[in-house]
Amino acid sequence: MKLKNLRLLNFKNHLDSSWEFNDRVNCFVGDNGSGKTNILDAIYYLSLTKSYFNSSDSTSINFNSEYFTIKGSFIRENSFSNIVCNVKDGFPKSVKNNDKKYKRFSDHIGNYPVVFVSPTDTSLITEHSDSRRKYLDSGISQFNNFYLRTLISYNKTIKQRNELLKHFLSSNTFDEITLTTYNELLMNYGYIIFTERKKYLEKFVPVFQKYYTEISSGKEKVDIEYKSQLNENDYLTQLNNSLKQDKISCRTSVGIHKDDLLFTLKGSSVKKYSSQGQQKSFLISLKLAQFDFLKEELGLKPILLLDDIFDKLDDKRVESLISLVKRGTFNQVFITDTSKARSEKILKKTSSEYSIFNIQN
Repeated sequence: MKLKNLRLLNFKNHLDSSWEFNDRVNCFVGDNGSGKTNILDAIYYLSLTKSYFNSSDSTSINFNSEYFTIKGSFIRENSFSNIVCNVKDGFPKSVKNNDKKYKRFSDHIGNYPVVFVSPTDTSLITEHSDSRRKYLDSGISQFNNFYLRTLISYNKTIKQRNELLKHFLSSNTFDEITLTTYNELLMNYGYIIFTERKKYLEKFVPVFQKYYTEISSGKEKVDIEYKSQLNENDYLTQLNNSLKQDKISCRTSVGIHKDDLLFTLKGSSVKKYSSQGQQKSFLISLKLAQFDFLKEELGLKPILLLDDIFDKLDDKRVESLISLVKRGTFNQVFITDTSKARSEKILKKTSSEYSIFNIQN
């Protein structure tokens, strides 16, 4: 699978930009703020119908416009697909494949998989559980459409249950029948998601550990522990036990939307007891393991997006990444960098075809 071209209209700081790509390595170079990362985000958007960085689509519209359009042509198994994403203020988002509009975005996700490696990924270690669940769900959803649809249904039911709890408080009423219906839906959806996450991590963790050993050139033991309330007690029982608290807070306080991943190195928390270098190795290993897993499950190599990677990694870790490119581990790679000279020097070592694009604001 390859991305052959890309055009951006009013997407962030790109008023009208377009590129034709080669099949191996494409590098965007320019000053900070010139729009390099926005190009990678647009490629991510074409694949997953959303931004890697912004939860709201409207924030990606250029300040002087009311809409943005992203167009890209993928080739997969000798078949061309022209993908067009449109977002306009006040209108539903639109995604088309060869002029055919998707009724459900979930039907598109997974057809053109990507893995994004960004300096902002430190949030996986330093921030709250939301970012780790997002990473976990993204990894599974790109090859398991049933999981994605179940997750969407679960999140929708959580919102409906929360609205019902708000209604109880504002009207001083209680509807046990409707609440029971939502509880049973959450239980059914929740156990499916919980089971799929466990299955995924059982296969994923050994791959992640292999990459960490290779990138860090060390013998440190790393691990990922799946933390879930469903490990502790029956979900329906937890929902019933938390009802008093939920009615006061108007929020559902238990469930798989509270799941987390505990990252450890030598048995201790990566967040608390690891060095900056160890954290970098940990994060890259997470993303490369995700890449590997998607490749095996989908039977094709995802597109790899590397944002500002050469500037943030030391020489040893850059060499480890380049050796993977040289061995053909990756298929098509997109990179951003602030230094053209550095990029050329590094990319020449890959023995692969590469293109360098100068990006100016």
